[in-house]
Amino acid sequence: MYVTGRLLFVLVAALASLGAMSQQHTEQPTSEQPASDKEIRIGNVMPYSGPLSEFGAIGQAEAAYFDMINARGGINGRKIRFITRDDNSDPATALELTRNLVEKEDVHLMFGSFGAPGNLATRWYLNEKKIPQLFVASGDEELSQARAFPWTMGWQPSFRSEGRIYANYIQAYYPRKKIVVLWQNDQFGRVLYKGIQEGLGDLNRHVLVDIAFDIRDEHLDGHVSILKRAGADIFVFLGVPSTASKVIKLAASLNWHPVFIVNDASASIANAMAPAGLENSAGVISAAFLKDPSDPAWKDDPAMKDWFAFMDKYHQVESTNSSAALYGYAAAEAMTQVLKQCGDDLSRENIMRQAASLRDQHPSVALPNIRMNTSPSSYLPIRQMRLVQFDGRSWQPFGEVIETAFTEGAAR
Repeated sequence: MYVTGRLLFVLVAALASLGAMSQQHTEQPTSEQPASDKEIRIGNVMPYSGPLSEFGAIGQAEAAYFDMINARGGINGRKIRFITRDDNSDPATALELTRNLVEKEDVHLMFGSFGAPGNLATRWYLNEKKIPQLFVASGDEELSQARAFPWTMGWQPSFRSEGRIYANYIQAYYPRKKIVVLWQNDQFGRVLYKGIQEGLGDLNRHVLVDIAFDIRDEHLDGHVSILKRAGADIFVFLGVPSTASKVIKLAASLNWHPVFIVNDASASIANAMAPAGLENSAGVISAAFLKDPSDPAWKDDPAMKDWFAFMDKYHQVESTNSSAALYGYAAAEAMTQVLKQCGDDLSRENIMRQAASLRDQHPSVALPNIRMNTSPSSYLPIRQMRLVQFDGRSWQPFGEVIETAFTEGAAR
């Protein structure tokens, strides 16, 4: 019921969005709100509880990052007030909380809210109110449609393009091998799998079995057993780290050692590979755009030293190796850059103008040669990824930086 109810709400929100699209302007957003006070109010919605609570670490790290910025004097003389709320992974709750943040807290913008369902549910409202909805924590291309929704902007590479990367890898290295897929039955997993299907083209005939699983699924052992019996050479997993670790461990317990591909969100040594067993995880393939804080390859990297110093001083949690926390740190760094570019003009119009004016910016904890670029017609800041393989200790990149494809209006 969880998935069905959530998807039903998203469909209703999407229909409302279609009705509003004819009223959207294709030019850059305009707004009358000046920022006359000495505070920048940023709203945020995160799943601090519920089935996706492991990603609440994103919001916690963002809060800590802005604490650091405030301790250093703020941005252009203004302190940041980061107001983050728990939506329990529910789109209806996300909409209610977002309305409250806008109408009662008078936030200048919404930043980094997690997940496609919640962001899609709030997108129409925020665009109607002309409130920036920036750097949403989702790779759904629907959230980077500059023409239709000029107040909504993504941040990370698109899930659909990420799926195509895995398909291209299979085509290049294993064109005649049989494939099975285990994918999370929600917007996130569905879009990733759609990218793989599009990328495989005629090779979809080599997909012997695909199984959709619920985030609360208690039958993973049965699913993995079915996939093993199919006799495939390649196992593609699309889901969250906690599930990835269980699936990798289950496959090893069945003495099944296929070519294992996991999506970027699950490619964490601390959160997936180590819990599954480093030996069991050796050989896993993924695509990445950020460094893994639990990867010893980066122990002497200056940016990662800054990360660990930040964690020690501003975000003292049990583990400093959370990839979700690193994501939040990187996204908050990008948001800070936009606000710095705003200078003394913190009007919502100028916030969107500066967000759409990023030029060759390198997130400090991103992999080498990953850049952020935006324009008034291009709302997906990061479009590069690297293929990586886990060798039992560290992620080893291979091949060149991959420029992912994205066409405005194509995410249908």
